[in-house]
Amino acid sequence: MRVAYGERGLVGTLTPQANTTVEPEFAVLFPPGIASINARMVSHASDMDARLVEYFARLDDWVMQFANAPIDVLAIACTGASYLTEAAQETILVNRLASRLGIPVVTSGQAVAASFTALSARRVALVSPYPRALTDASVLYWQSCGVEVARVVEVGAAEAAFHPIYAMAARDAHAALATLDSEHGLDAVVMLGTGMPTLQPILEMPFVAGAPVLSCMLATAWRSVLAIAGEAPSRDNLMAWIDHPEWAGRLRARLV
Repeated sequence: MRVAYGERGLVGTLTPQANTTVEPEFAVLFPPGIASINARMVSHASDMDARLVEYFARLDDWVMQFANAPIDVLAIACTGASYLTEAAQETILVNRLASRLGIPVVTSGQAVAASFTALSARRVALVSPYPRALTDASVLYWQSCGVEVARVVEVGAAEAAFHPIYAMAARDAHAALATLDSEHGLDAVVMLGTGMPTLQPILEMPFVAGAPVLSCMLATAWRSVLAIAGEAPSRDNLMAWIDHPEWAGRLRARLV
Protein backbone atom coordinates (compact mmCIF):
# COMPACT_ATOMS: atom_id res chain seq x y z
CA MET A 1 0.00 0.00 0.00
CA ARG A 2 1.48 3.34 -1.05
CA VAL A 3 1.10 6.63 0.78
CA ALA A 4 0.50 10.03 -0.81
CA TYR A 5 4.09 11.26 -0.60
CA GLY A 6 5.81 7.88 -0.83
CA GLU A 7 4.70 6.37 -4.11
CA ARG A 8 8.06 4.59 -4.49
CA GLY A 9 8.64 3.80 -0.83
CA LEU A 10 8.36 4.94 2.78
CA VAL A 11 11.36 5.00 5.14
CA GLY A 12 10.78 4.80 8.88
CA THR A 13 13.68 6.67 10.45
CA LEU A 14 14.92 6.45 14.03
CA THR A 15 17.01 9.41 15.21
CA PRO A 16 18.60 10.40 18.52
CA GLN A 17 16.35 12.62 20.58
CA ALA A 18 18.00 16.00 19.90
CA ASN A 19 19.28 15.37 16.36
CA THR A 20 18.43 18.30 14.07
CA THR A 21 20.21 17.06 10.92
CA VAL A 22 18.76 13.70 9.87
CA GLU A 23 15.33 14.87 8.78
CA PRO A 24 16.50 17.89 6.72
CA GLU A 25 19.28 15.90 5.05
CA PHE A 26 16.98 12.98 4.23
CA ALA A 27 14.51 15.47 2.72
CA VAL A 28 17.32 16.60 0.41
CA LEU A 29 18.80 13.17 -0.29
CA PHE A 30 15.72 11.10 -1.04
CA PRO A 31 14.60 11.19 -4.67
CA PRO A 32 11.01 12.01 -5.68
CA GLY A 33 8.62 9.29 -4.59
CA ILE A 34 10.64 8.27 -1.52
CA ALA A 35 9.28 9.68 1.74
CA SER A 36 10.39 9.41 5.35
CA ILE A 37 8.63 9.50 8.68
CA ASN A 38 10.59 9.97 11.88
CA ALA A 39 10.57 8.65 15.43
CA ARG A 40 12.87 9.71 18.27
CA MET A 41 15.02 7.48 20.45
CA VAL A 42 14.88 8.95 23.94
CA SER A 43 17.12 8.52 26.96
CA HIS A 44 17.34 10.39 30.25
CA ALA A 45 21.01 9.44 30.73
CA SER A 46 23.29 12.47 31.10
CA ASP A 47 26.28 10.68 29.55
CA MET A 48 26.41 10.49 25.74
CA ASP A 49 27.78 6.95 25.66
CA ALA A 50 25.06 5.73 28.01
CA ARG A 51 22.40 7.29 25.78
CA LEU A 52 23.87 5.63 22.69
CA VAL A 53 23.88 2.20 24.36
CA GLU A 54 20.26 2.67 25.47
CA TYR A 55 19.19 3.61 21.94
CA PHE A 56 20.16 0.18 20.60
CA ALA A 57 19.03 -1.68 23.72
CA ARG A 58 15.48 -0.38 23.30
CA LEU A 59 15.00 -0.61 19.55
CA ASP A 60 11.73 -2.52 19.97
CA ASP A 61 10.32 0.40 21.98
CA TRP A 62 11.29 3.02 19.42
CA VAL A 63 9.85 1.05 16.50
CA MET A 64 6.45 0.92 18.22
CA GLN A 65 6.08 4.65 17.49
CA PHE A 66 5.44 3.78 13.82
CA ALA A 67 2.44 1.64 14.79
CA ASN A 68 0.94 0.26 11.55
CA ALA A 69 2.45 2.85 9.18
CA PRO A 70 3.37 0.97 5.97
CA ILE A 71 7.12 1.55 6.12
CA ASP A 72 9.22 -0.30 3.55
CA VAL A 73 12.56 -0.03 5.35
CA LEU A 74 13.69 0.96 8.84
CA ALA A 75 16.70 3.30 8.91
CA ILE A 76 18.49 3.66 12.25
CA ALA A 77 20.33 6.95 11.82
CA CYS A 78 22.67 6.84 14.80
CA THR A 79 26.20 5.73 13.98
CA GLY A 80 27.49 6.25 17.52
CA ALA A 81 25.33 3.40 18.81
CA SER A 82 27.00 1.06 16.33
CA TYR A 83 30.46 1.94 17.65
CA LEU A 84 29.51 0.92 21.18
CA THR A 85 28.00 -2.38 20.04
CA GLU A 86 30.20 -5.17 18.72
CA ALA A 87 29.67 -5.55 14.97
CA ALA A 88 28.55 -9.15 15.41
CA GLN A 89 26.00 -8.11 18.03
CA GLU A 90 24.78 -5.29 15.80
CA THR A 91 24.16 -7.82 13.03
CA ILE A 92 22.18 -10.01 15.41
CA LEU A 93 20.05 -7.04 16.51
CA VAL A 94 19.43 -5.94 12.93
CA ASN A 95 18.56 -9.43 11.69
CA ARG A 96 16.20 -10.06 14.61
CA LEU A 97 14.43 -6.75 14.06
CA ALA A 98 14.20 -7.24 10.30
CA SER A 99 12.71 -10.71 10.82
CA ARG A 100 10.13 -9.38 13.27
CA LEU A 101 9.13 -6.41 11.12
CA GLY A 102 9.34 -8.22 7.80
CA ILE A 103 11.24 -5.36 6.16
CA PRO A 104 14.92 -4.47 5.66
CA VAL A 105 16.69 -2.68 8.52
CA VAL A 106 19.56 -0.33 7.76
CA THR A 107 21.93 1.09 10.38
CA SER A 108 24.18 4.00 9.54
CA GLY A 109 27.22 1.99 10.60
CA GLN A 110 26.38 -0.94 8.37
CA ALA A 111 25.50 1.42 5.50
CA VAL A 112 28.98 2.96 5.62
CA ALA A 113 30.50 -0.52 5.80
CA ALA A 114 28.51 -1.43 2.67
CA SER A 115 29.92 1.65 0.95
CA PHE A 116 33.46 0.47 1.73
CA THR A 117 32.66 -2.86 0.10
CA ALA A 118 31.08 -1.18 -2.92
CA LEU A 119 34.16 1.03 -3.38
CA SER A 120 36.61 -1.82 -2.63
CA ALA A 121 37.99 0.60 -0.05
CA ARG A 122 40.85 -0.60 2.10
CA ARG A 123 42.45 2.65 3.27
CA VAL A 124 40.16 5.41 4.53
CA ALA A 125 40.24 8.73 6.35
CA LEU A 126 37.67 9.92 8.86
CA VAL A 127 36.33 13.40 9.57
CA SER A 128 34.99 13.13 13.11
CA PRO A 129 32.75 15.46 15.12
CA TYR A 130 32.90 13.21 18.19
CA PRO A 131 34.62 13.49 21.55
CA ARG A 132 37.96 11.68 21.48
CA ALA A 133 36.73 8.51 23.22
CA LEU A 134 33.89 8.03 20.73
CA THR A 135 36.23 8.78 17.81
CA ASP A 136 38.54 6.04 19.11
CA ALA A 137 35.57 3.66 19.34
CA SER A 138 34.65 4.52 15.75
CA VAL A 139 38.17 3.66 14.56
CA LEU A 140 37.90 0.22 16.14
CA TYR A 141 34.49 -0.30 14.54
CA TRP A 142 35.72 0.59 11.05
CA GLN A 143 38.80 -1.57 11.51
CA SER A 144 36.48 -4.48 12.36
CA CYS A 145 34.83 -3.81 8.98
CA GLY A 146 38.16 -4.62 7.32
CA VAL A 147 39.57 -1.17 6.53
CA GLU A 148 42.70 0.66 7.61
CA VAL A 149 42.04 4.06 9.12
CA ALA A 150 44.93 6.07 7.71
CA ARG A 151 44.03 9.43 9.21
CA VAL A 152 41.47 11.07 11.48
CA VAL A 153 40.60 14.77 11.35
CA GLU A 154 38.59 16.07 14.26
CA VAL A 155 36.05 18.87 13.86
CA GLY A 156 36.01 21.27 16.81
CA ALA A 157 32.93 21.05 19.01
CA ALA A 158 30.40 23.86 18.86
CA GLU A 159 31.04 25.77 22.07
CA ALA A 160 28.22 27.12 24.25
CA ALA A 161 25.65 25.37 22.06
CA PHE A 162 22.69 23.13 22.81
CA HIS A 163 24.73 20.14 21.58
CA PRO A 164 28.44 19.87 20.65
CA ILE A 165 27.71 17.98 17.41
CA TYR A 166 24.24 18.96 16.23
CA ALA A 167 25.09 22.66 16.46
CA MET A 168 28.11 22.36 14.15
CA ALA A 169 28.16 24.46 10.97
CA ALA A 170 28.69 23.03 7.48
CA ARG A 171 31.64 25.40 7.02
CA ASP A 172 33.44 23.79 9.97
CA ALA A 173 32.92 20.33 8.49
CA HIS A 174 34.16 21.60 5.13
CA ALA A 175 37.28 23.15 6.68
CA ALA A 176 38.13 19.85 8.37
CA LEU A 177 37.56 17.95 5.13
CA ALA A 178 39.85 20.33 3.23
CA THR A 179 42.81 19.47 5.48
CA LEU A 180 42.89 16.03 3.85
CA ASP A 181 43.59 17.44 0.39
CA SER A 182 47.27 16.51 0.63
CA GLU A 183 46.59 12.97 1.89
CA HIS A 184 47.20 10.53 -0.95
CA GLY A 185 46.57 6.81 -1.26
CA LEU A 186 43.07 6.92 0.21
CA ASP A 187 40.19 4.85 -1.13
CA ALA A 188 37.45 6.85 0.61
CA VAL A 189 36.85 9.67 3.07
CA VAL A 190 33.95 9.40 5.50
CA MET A 191 32.38 12.33 7.33
CA LEU A 192 31.13 10.72 10.52
CA GLY A 193 27.96 11.12 12.49
CA THR A 194 24.34 11.71 11.54
CA GLY A 195 24.32 15.03 13.38
CA MET A 196 27.12 16.94 11.63
CA PRO A 197 25.90 18.69 8.45
CA THR A 198 27.75 17.05 5.55
CA LEU A 199 25.86 17.56 2.31
CA GLN A 200 27.22 20.99 1.41
CA PRO A 201 30.84 19.90 2.04
CA ILE A 202 30.31 16.81 -0.16
CA LEU A 203 28.72 18.87 -2.91
CA GLU A 204 31.63 21.33 -2.83
CA MET A 205 34.34 18.68 -2.43
CA PRO A 206 33.14 15.25 -3.64
CA PHE A 207 36.72 13.99 -3.95
CA VAL A 208 39.82 14.50 -1.79
CA ALA A 209 43.06 13.66 -3.58
CA GLY A 210 41.00 11.41 -5.86
CA ALA A 211 39.17 9.60 -3.05
CA PRO A 212 35.35 9.84 -3.01
CA VAL A 213 33.85 11.64 -0.01
CA LEU A 214 30.74 10.28 1.66
CA SER A 215 29.02 10.63 5.00
CA CYS A 216 27.00 8.49 7.36
CA MET A 217 23.85 10.28 6.23
CA LEU A 218 24.55 9.87 2.51
CA ALA A 219 25.40 6.17 3.00
CA THR A 220 22.22 5.58 5.02
CA ALA A 221 20.02 7.23 2.38
CA TRP A 222 21.76 5.33 -0.43
CA ARG A 223 21.44 1.97 1.33
CA SER A 224 17.79 2.62 2.30
CA VAL A 225 16.76 3.46 -1.27
CA LEU A 226 18.57 0.36 -2.56
CA ALA A 227 16.77 -1.77 0.04
CA ILE A 228 13.39 -0.46 -1.11
CA ALA A 229 14.26 -1.18 -4.74
CA GLY A 230 15.76 -4.59 -3.95
CA GLU A 231 18.98 -3.46 -5.61
CA ALA A 232 22.45 -4.60 -4.55
CA PRO A 233 25.08 -2.02 -3.54
CA SER A 234 27.66 -1.25 -6.22
CA ARG A 235 30.33 1.31 -6.94
CA ASP A 236 28.26 2.74 -9.79
CA ASN A 237 25.07 3.30 -7.80
CA LEU A 238 27.03 4.77 -4.89
CA MET A 239 29.05 7.15 -7.07
CA ALA A 240 25.77 8.43 -8.53
CA TRP A 241 25.03 9.81 -5.06
CA ILE A 242 28.48 11.44 -4.73
CA ASP A 243 29.65 12.69 -8.13
CA HIS A 244 27.15 15.13 -9.76
CA PRO A 245 24.37 13.85 -7.48
CA GLU A 246 20.68 14.10 -8.27
CA TRP A 247 20.11 15.74 -4.87
CA ALA A 248 22.38 18.71 -5.63
CA GLY A 249 19.57 20.91 -6.93
CA ARG A 250 17.42 20.30 -3.87
CA LEU A 251 20.29 21.26 -1.58
CA ARG A 252 21.08 24.43 -3.53
CA ALA A 253 17.41 25.44 -3.34
CA ARG A 254 17.53 25.13 0.44
CA LEU A 255 20.74 27.12 0.73
CA VAL A 256 19.34 30.19 -1.06
